[in-house]
Amino acid sequence: MLGVGGITVFLLAALVILAAVQITQGTADVRAADLWAWLTGSATDQSASVVIASRLPRLTAALVVGTALGIAGAVMQSISRNPLASPDTLAVNAGAHLALAAGAAFGLGGAFVGDLGLAFLGGLGAAALVLALTGTEYGTVRLVLGGSAVALALSSVTTSVMILFPYEARGLHAWAAGTLGVTGFDGIALLAPIVIVTLAVLLLLGRRLDLLMLGDDEARSLGVPVRRTQLTVLVLAVLLSTAAVTLTGPIGFIGLAAPALVRLISTKIPGLHRHRALLPVSGLAAVVLLVAADVVLRALIGAQTAVRVPTGVMTSIVGAIFLVALAFRLRSNRMGTSQGALDVRGVGFRRPVLVVAVLVTLLIGAVISSLLIGDAGLLLGDLANWVTGNAGPRVSAIMDTRAPRVLAALLAGVALAVAGTAIQGVTRNPLADPSILGVSGGASVGAILVVTLVPLAGFWALAGAAGLGAVIVAALVFGLAARGGFATDRLVLVGIGMSFGTAAFVTLLIVMTDPFNAAKALTWLSGSTYGRTFEHILPLTIGCAVFVPLVFVARRRLDLLSVDEDTPRLLGVRVPIARLGLLACSVGLTAVAVAGIGVLGFVGLVAPHAARMIMGRRHGRVLPVAALLGGILVVCADLLGRTVISPDQLPAGLLTAIIGAPYFFWLLYRSRKAT
Repeated sequence: MLGVGGITVFLLAALVILAAVQITQGTADVRAADLWAWLTGSATDQSASVVIASRLPRLTAALVVGTALGIAGAVMQSISRNPLASPDTLAVNAGAHLALAAGAAFGLGGAFVGDLGLAFLGGLGAAALVLALTGTEYGTVRLVLGGSAVALALSSVTTSVMILFPYEARGLHAWAAGTLGVTGFDGIALLAPIVIVTLAVLLLLGRRLDLLMLGDDEARSLGVPVRRTQLTVLVLAVLLSTAAVTLTGPIGFIGLAAPALVRLISTKIPGLHRHRALLPVSGLAAVVLLVAADVVLRALIGAQTAVRVPTGVMTSIVGAIFLVALAFRLRSNRMGTSQGALDVRGVGFRRPVLVVAVLVTLLIGAVISSLLIGDAGLLLGDLANWVTGNAGPRVSAIMDTRAPRVLAALLAGVALAVAGTAIQGVTRNPLADPSILGVSGGASVGAILVVTLVPLAGFWALAGAAGLGAVIVAALVFGLAARGGFATDRLVLVGIGMSFGTAAFVTLLIVMTDPFNAAKALTWLSGSTYGRTFEHILPLTIGCAVFVPLVFVARRRLDLLSVDEDTPRLLGVRVPIARLGLLACSVGLTAVAVAGIGVLGFVGLVAPHAARMIMGRRHGRVLPVAALLGGILVVCADLLGRTVISPDQLPAGLLTAIIGAPYFFWLLYRSRKAT
């Protein structure tokens, strides 16, 4: 039987082979014979020696960063007793990235040590926020969902900082995907001692970590100071993660996949479950995965193109596949169970007509304000003249530009809110929405493919590609989840994995095709209404006119589907057909929304939740209220994005994430005890 020593030798051998291959890859030709001559000191080709020496920082960075991320992920999984805990799912990488972007914008930090301090504070704050929101008993889905929500909100703020301070934040765009392309050994020399000392401290705490795996009460009875140990280990893990982010950027999923794989094989290898063996092996496995991802990336797309592609894109794609695969190994709750759900059903407002009237008034006010306020202010009389066709050329020019943007924001908000309501009802999962389940990501992949590969294609082709991408990803997510009976946990984890995978694929596509014109895809990735015309919103208008009434007509079936699996069957509802029809409408609404305005986060999650809290569970009342709330949210976000830093603009998608995330955080926080 293979023991700890055997698996260590196997990983070391794999690392040596991969390292040799990695050094020979690049724009300049280096053969295995040149590498051997360099190692033995018998090299005669000075140019080959120079090339090899220049590539060693890349390999050394992979060794140090992989070790740091693997160990950090392993101890995060231990203290949370959650196999999906990692620097990614605890939003440590996103918090560190935001801190570094803010430091660059405002002139803070500086040099490696100063940046490391900023990244450490940002990562620690993000991890503390995630753990506070998900409670002390960290459920698998709650931890991943809370971390994803925090990461999305922090990433939105980071993008806003980069837009506001483009000169100060130059270079952070490519670095944000995670790259091993470091120059020199200065940063590595500062990071390596941190990793070594931190690992030594964690090994000293190995016995306590072993006992913590038994449970808090059992560990306390054996004399372990549980909270102090958890806090100490968390701080050390964040230090490792943020040090890695400072050096190479946030390389995704290495800290999740490597320790999770080691834990999977620990049941077959005696002694590997003990942390004094688990931590070094997890670090070594992470190095092997990171170097392998870099080698495979260069082998697939060529050395010249690989220079532009961050290694973190490849690790994110591999990690997304791993997350989907891991979802089927975890114990999952079937659709409709209460565990892991957010109880936001509400009791229903006694005067629903009054609620709708108030929301309609607020929506009209938001739309009128958006039409009047902008880089050039207008009066109500100007708006009335434009509507009646009596406006002058100045007012007409302004309104012809501004009105399509406002209408696009309104329709996109309605579409995503109705889509989210239908998805939550059909799956009986209040955590589901188009973006979290990957449908928005699939639509963005289709749109970016057209924008990047066929730049002269018409807008209808763009809308069709977005719809096709949404359909393909939705079929994958729901098809995979259906294998386990639409298990709640599995559905969310598969969807989040698809979201990460589609985001990484979009980045890879942009970098490989036209890295110097990535801004052309910002409309779709950030949810901007900039440049919208009435032609652009025609597919969105048709989609809303077709799918929203269909969902509303099926409201009674949606009520029954949201109860359980048996009730609708007993009442004569053909469950598979009803479910497929409602999901198809949701996918169609998501596709036209992404084609019209881009990817908007939290709208399809927050608006249905708020509507259900106000109106109760009956979808005849929830759907119109959710649609109104979604329209108000996106219209207000677009208005703020156009005016708060005028004449510059922030995409509406960033504002919806910043506005919607606090509400979702509150939902997670209030439901901790119930869960």
